[in-house]
Amino acid sequence: MYTQATILIVPGLRDHVEDHWQTLLQAKLEKVRSVPPLTENKLDCRARMDNIQREIERIEGDIILVAHSAGCLMVAHWAAHYQREIKGALLAAPPDLNAQWPPQYPTPASLREHGWDPLPREPLPFPSILAASTNDYLASFTAASQLAHDWCSNLVNLGDVGHLNPASGFGPWPAAETFIEELDCCLTTCDV
Repeated sequence: MYTQATILIVPGLRDHVEDHWQTLLQAKLEKVRSVPPLTENKLDCRARMDNIQREIERIEGDIILVAHSAGCLMVAHWAAHYQREIKGALLAAPPDLNAQWPPQYPTPASLREHGWDPLPREPLPFPSILAASTNDYLASFTAASQLAHDWCSNLVNLGDVGHLNPASGFGPWPAAETFIEELDCCLTTCDV
């Protein structure tokens, strides 16, 4: 797949997982970068935002953000604090900071302690697609729909795909390429 824009992968809290769809997508694309993992302060929201900004500053031309899980929340925080024109964003399976998460994840309370809450709820200043599952164990479809509404994102119901990660059976996620192509060519921001 070729895009005019550079794709910037924004992983979730687990950073780069070898068989994750984001990692596999990155290997397929020509114009792609990824936000590197932090070596310290891994739960600190500000450190995550600054890490995104450092990577964005290295890119010339149009950018499409491709975020998963907590990466979606990072994008919302980044957009509320930094100014850079972004062509669009694919936001896949954002978690709900008000939900009860399985024990293998950081608790929403620990994320709140590290600056993730309050989550920016204003419309994003760029077109976005929010792809959500109806059986995600980190966020209900209702919670994801509210985020899509708040951020002025086009909501896509993916059906029962869990958290859209290897534990839910994803490896490759070919639909990501379709969504990226939509963002690369033709989506516009909504009027609120």
